[in-house]
Amino acid sequence: MRAIKTGIPDVIILEPRVFGDARGFFFESYNEDAFAAATGLRPRFVQDNHSRSAKNVLRGLHYQIKQPQGKLVRVTAGEVFDVAVDIRKSSPTFGQWVGAMLSAENRRMIWVPQGFAHGFLVLSEFAEFLYKTTDFYAPEHERCIRWDDPDIGVEWPLQGAPLLSVKDSQGIPFKDAEPFA
Repeated sequence: MRAIKTGIPDVIILEPRVFGDARGFFFESYNEDAFAAATGLRPRFVQDNHSRSAKNVLRGLHYQIKQPQGKLVRVTAGEVFDVAVDIRKSSPTFGQWVGAMLSAENRRMIWVPQGFAHGFLVLSEFAEFLYKTTDFYAPEHERCIRWDDPDIGVEWPLQGAPLLSVKDSQGIPFKDAEPFA
């Protein structure tokens, strides 16, 4: 597994070693020791999630103010633009974002640590998105920042208006969001 630094040091892009031939391919999508060797981290994952979304669906920017979740995310079908926003008030990168293309083809993963809001935009006809979390989903603690907040300025590669859930269309401005200490 190879770790690739991003503009926010705590957010890490990971590339697994893929073994392939004419029959297909094999790779370890998660190996605790390989992850620790590449990142210096050894998170405890407690939940796996799997979603399928249509083209132009934008999910986010989500986080949990209590029971914060670190996430290891990847795409098994299609392609997404994945985004992490630093909402740790004491961080030198507070309010900054990083984004990366994740696809079934490039097999990249992103580690999004606790203290970040997370979202993604589906670029292909559909995408299947898998993620491991370090804490359980707690809807009473979930928060949503506006996907198009001008103070954050995420440069989404949109082609037309995004398809949003009611929750995501009612996201709050970044300046009003509850940050992490």
